[in-house]
Amino acid sequence: MTRADAVEVAASPEAVAARLAASRYLADDSLATAIFLSIRLGKPLLLEGAPGVGKTEAAKAVAELLGRELVRLQCYEGIDAAHALYEWNYQRQLLAIRHAGEHEIYIYDDRFLIARPLLQVLRAPEQRVLLIDEIDRSDHEFEALLLEFLSDFQISIPERGTIRAATQPIVILTSNRTRELAEALRRRCVYHWIGYPDAAREAEIIMLRSGHVVEATARAVAKAVQQIRARPLAKPPGIAEAVEWANAATILEKGGSPWPEAFRRAIGVLIKDEEDLSSIAPELGRIVEEALA
Repeated sequence: MTRADAVEVAASPEAVAARLAASRYLADDSLATAIFLSIRLGKPLLLEGAPGVGKTEAAKAVAELLGRELVRLQCYEGIDAAHALYEWNYQRQLLAIRHAGEHEIYIYDDRFLIARPLLQVLRAPEQRVLLIDEIDRSDHEFEALLLEFLSDFQISIPERGTIRAATQPIVILTSNRTRELAEALRRRCVYHWIGYPDAAREAEIIMLRSGHVVEATARAVAKAVQQIRARPLAKPPGIAEAVEWANAATILEKGGSPWPEAFRRAIGVLIKDEEDLSSIAPELGRIVEEALA
């Protein structure tokens, strides 16, 4: 899909929201507007929020909306240019030199180049969406490297020269806000904060993402999860965990466990920290009963 096609698909925030819903992702007006502006302005989109609110899923839905492949760069502490840009296949270069014998061989052509996510997107910007996931996990040096990339959408390979994107790529960055990002990075992006949805919207999401959960169960799960997240937990459950809890409880109920016992037995797919389980256990029965009422 060309940039012109992408702009046509994202004709308005409402069109973006409708197409995301078709990809089983519910976006509110503010998120749909941020995605719309990112595409129309040709600026990277920075999504911040707590773990589990749907940032990565939003990027996947945008790629599906545009009919493009999603290329994901998962950031971590210590990530460097070789993992993000490119590296040479030294073993293959050495083998080629040995096989060439006395003949000349150019060891810097494409067959020896391992393209990492940033280079992959530069080579085919109209076919791919770049997701730079959890940028806050990387260090400041890597963030500085990304600044250069996001400014000009090009990289320099000493042996090959500069490689530039033929058109401006669609780039989405996510952050769990474990550290503050540089202001220079924020200025280059369209920014949006994704919070946890309210109970009504979360019930809609559960219904959309689950194959066999009835509406009453979805609403009960959404209400219960809202109360559970309000507790001082080390790892509050995300939306994906809420969907899993609804699915697991439904499976148990169909297998013979009555409500609310099915919810209590399936709690391990919602809460995944021992201290959090211990903290919530005394209140879980009451929370579930109130949600089912």
